[in-house]
Amino acid sequence: MSGFRGRFAPSPTGRMHLGNIRSALLGWLQARAAGGRFLLRIEDLDRARCKPQYVEDLMADLRWLGLDWDETPLVQSQRDDIYREALATLENEGLVYPCFCTRGEIARAASAPHGLSEEGPRYPGTCAHLTVDQRAERAKTRAPAWRFRARPGEVRFVDALMGPYSQDVDAVVGDFVVRRNDGVASYQLAVVVDDAATAITHVLRGDDLLSSTPRQLQLYTALGEQAPDFLHVPLVNGEDGKRLAKREGAFALAELRERGLAPERVLGLLAAWSGLGDGSPRTLDALVRAFSLEALPRSPVVAREAVLIEALGLR
Repeated sequence: MSGFRGRFAPSPTGRMHLGNIRSALLGWLQARAAGGRFLLRIEDLDRARCKPQYVEDLMADLRWLGLDWDETPLVQSQRDDIYREALATLENEGLVYPCFCTRGEIARAASAPHGLSEEGPRYPGTCAHLTVDQRAERAKTRAPAWRFRARPGEVRFVDALMGPYSQDVDAVVGDFVVRRNDGVASYQLAVVVDDAATAITHVLRGDDLLSSTPRQLQLYTALGEQAPDFLHVPLVNGEDGKRLAKREGAFALAELRERGLAPERVLGLLAAWSGLGDGSPRTLDALVRAFSLEALPRSPVVAREAVLIEALGLR
């Protein structure tokens, strides 16, 4: 057994679609081809949208395809104390501060048109230098979020698939949220704390998260943790050019299971999307032998309905 440790970290907000399960498969194949371990983490911090039934569904989906995991799954909703400890560490170092701004206030204050990330407009630092008295006064009417003081300058890393990537977090995102104003840890903090706690060495995930990586690298450094290697795979998009989404019922794997489809058919389709096969049914053993980072596509995959129906034998 090598020291390789990978993971799959789904959010149980709906039934998994073929794009989700492709990421799970590729992460599993990467770990097994390296003779390493593969972990499962349930990212259920969105309490309003995450449902226990979806956790059961995704585990059933993984097992149906033969994707196993090596340790007890880590569940984020059970780790509030761990995230608070990490926040306290950052606070003791003067690296975070309470922020009382609303989204609307941030949008109105934003002035740099290039400063836009998936979090929205660049945070202009409105609350970065409030006095103790000012914080106390604002806390009377609004619970604060907590923001990490982004370090200026380019954060650089080499993605195993996409190659060199850099971003000036301070210029593009600004100080970013690590705990929301409802007391829940943000994705950026939770993923770093959890990957470090489980000694993850390799992260394979969708390239929609590529731009999050520089923020996470700053948090790894601030918490004194070793960052894993990253590999971001292009997403699976629908024919409209938009990524597949759970809420749109994009070929949910549970539905394919329930229709009695052979898992080898699904594996064959996912292999074809990943440069590892021609679309014919495949087994996991064959895919482990065929796995190659060089074979993975560098551009999004288009899931055409007619092709899916034929490949999966749904006619």
